[in-house]
Amino acid sequence: MPAETKLLITIDGPAGAGKTTASRRLAARLGYRHIDTGALYRAVAYAARARGIDPEDDAALGRLLAAPTIGFAPAPAEGPARVTVDGEDVTEAIRTPEIAQLASAISARPVVRAGLLGLQRDLGRGKGAVFEGRDMGTVVFPEADLKFFLTASEEARARRRYAEMGGERSGLRFEAVRDELRRRDRRDAERAVAPLRAAADAILIDSSDLTLEQVVEAMLGRVQARLAPPRNG
Repeated sequence: MPAETKLLITIDGPAGAGKTTASRRLAARLGYRHIDTGALYRAVAYAARARGIDPEDDAALGRLLAAPTIGFAPAPAEGPARVTVDGEDVTEAIRTPEIAQLASAISARPVVRAGLLGLQRDLGRGKGAVFEGRDMGTVVFPEADLKFFLTASEEARARRRYAEMGGERSGLRFEAVRDELRRRDRRDAERAVAPLRAAADAILIDSSDLTLEQVVEAMLGRVQARLAPPRNG
């Protein structure tokens, strides 16, 4: 695909909607970079915990983000991006439930969102990328070429998250996972800075009753329509 036709695509939506898998698959199909911005917030949470920083200590969080602490390398194909903290690869370490909860709290802090804004926009230079997150189409890239908002029912999202965490083998109760998802939804929607919402020009996709491939095909169809040359006459 010629460089001049490459797009900047954003995919926002609540936890458990399938954003990471769908955006990764879409990026692979297009030959684009996949940017999981949630990994950046998880990395900040990991670094804050390692340093004993309270998630409400804005001054300490600001100092943390002012230093070259977080490293992010978009992954090829469908593998996860490599994330580092102070040079240590934490790609797997940031995927624990504990870090996920801490990242949700830290991501609500204005100093953290402001601190990561420039990094995210730098990663978008040159386009040819699929960014997934909570405010990609509303705050980080309001002028993105194509915006999606991927959602699903609370029950469907909770079951997906429960399965991702190991289901019954994890020792967790489904109800506990669902309740935590509900609390996270509320935090994301009610936070003062960059609340979770669909951009006015976003394409809404409800994945409750769709397979991963159906979601990706729906997005790919929109991308191809956007790239199609205009008809003459």
